[in-house]
Amino acid sequence: MNFKDINIGLMVSKRVLECDVDITRLCKFFNCSSEDILNMYNSRSLDSEILLKWCKILEYDFFRFYSQNLILYSPASADNKTKKNKENSKMHYFRKNIYTREVIDFMLEMVENGEKTKKQIIEEYNIPKTTLYKWIEKNRK
Repeated sequence: MNFKDINIGLMVSKRVLECDVDITRLCKFFNCSSEDILNMYNSRSLDSEILLKWCKILEYDFFRFYSQNLILYSPASADNKTKKNKENSKMHYFRKNIYTREVIDFMLEMVENGEKTKKQIIEEYNIPKTTLYKWIEKNRK
């Protein structure tokens, strides 16, 4: 899965096929026509409320694709700026350094296939050197 180029409509349509959900059920759930459902399949992005409904009916977290994109491709911020923002914010803070199994597998696969070196992964994705080496060590077992 390429987390950099997300086509959420395509991902939704694949999941509908996997779950074998009838289009009439989807039309009732979304209170729309089959043409509207097909338009959602062809859309690269969907409104967050619509996507949340898709998550519920298909029992799948489509927002995870966007979270992975943030983890992999967002630039590292300066520590003092981040600390200052956290102290004054009323919003819940999500730690960036929590990596899912998919992200870990993605990184390890690139190293194993020779697509990227360990150094490239550390620099491009801001993965701490010790973290990457721990993943590699655990993966060998």
